[in-house]
Amino acid sequence: MTSNRFFPLVLVVLLGLDSFAREPIKSLPSVTQAKIVRARDLGISFEGTPGKLNAITDVPGVEVGYTTVISGEGKLEVGKGPVRTGVTAILPRGHASLNDPVYAGFFSLNGNGEMTGTAWVEESGFLEGPIIITNTHSVGVARDAVIAWRVKHGAADNTGDWWSLPLVAETWDGWLNDINGFHVNPEDVWHALDSAHGGPIEEGSVGGGTGMICYEFKGGNGTASRKIDIRASKDGSPQSFIVGVFLQANFGRRPQLTIAGVPVGKKIPGEVYKQESGSCIAVVATDAPLLPNQLKRLARRVSLGLARTGMISGNGSGDLFIAFSTANPNVANAEQITHTVQTIPNDLMDQLFAGVVQATEEAVVNALVDNHSMTGRDNHYVDALPHERLRELLRQYNRRQ
Repeated sequence: MTSNRFFPLVLVVLLGLDSFAREPIKSLPSVTQAKIVRARDLGISFEGTPGKLNAITDVPGVEVGYTTVISGEGKLEVGKGPVRTGVTAILPRGHASLNDPVYAGFFSLNGNGEMTGTAWVEESGFLEGPIIITNTHSVGVARDAVIAWRVKHGAADNTGDWWSLPLVAETWDGWLNDINGFHVNPEDVWHALDSAHGGPIEEGSVGGGTGMICYEFKGGNGTASRKIDIRASKDGSPQSFIVGVFLQANFGRRPQLTIAGVPVGKKIPGEVYKQESGSCIAVVATDAPLLPNQLKRLARRVSLGLARTGMISGNGSGDLFIAFSTANPNVANAEQITHTVQTIPNDLMDQLFAGVVQATEEAVVNALVDNHSMTGRDNHYVDALPHERLRELLRQYNRRQ
């Protein structure tokens, strides 16, 4: 796979996609290098049936936006760069329903990380507003920027009390990025929110995933979805739902990486860190009508999907997962005393669990495949997962479709 440390800006400038870079670069690679390649394009076989886009945006109403911040080369000068970072924004019901909370559930596999606002998610059962994902030292500015953005777009919450506890999550990009230079600013958060949209979304080294590393290959953003058909009985007609997963992948040692059962990391040796390091933020979205306790159960299943790729969730990992349902609109409306709510019985949830596990596994591999090598601060270099070598291993183990 061709290496180019400035690849995200090709997508911005030449293809006009949703990523955004504050500081332009002096040269651009050729257009042919901007081709998007996902895991299935390499013949990797995954379980389950994906949605139309195989992305979290297959869930109706969900919108995703990015700001990608890349500048500088060479020796680190704190406050100046090099910069390899960004912001990801996820709007559960899109711009059209900012003040209509969704039922949600939170799960922490390992808590060496941050996801603000989850105490109220746990208490209330609702996610109120957007989700922001960025780097570890930009959580504060991102949180404040979300509040300012919501105030600008109307009352900060649906009661009109100008009260907000935003959900902002992080993983650490300090190997490639001037993380102590605080290069994410409010305008970056606002751009990610304003530019959020449905439809196809970018993966890899964009938005909050720009400077991330996964299994000591270049990591970042990955997404996938599953179409779920649930029958109430053997003779009943099925009802279809979508489960989508989006994750910021920044975890794992090289020898742990497993793809479709193949020990890829052991066959392609390499090292960035000297010990287990990194984190994963995962967002699960579904249009299935589920209650908060059921969504917490969905969030837990992200752990099993990550384990399929080799993750052990080490002591230094911040592995924090949020799941929400876009069903049951307007149930938080206090102008109505009682609300009628739909839900799925627990006995019929197994296929939803399987969908989360399957989509999580594929989202991790997409984050690795739809990516590029990158050089960051102090000339720290991280290789992308080589496509041709991966194809060879899949053929060797008879794992290609």
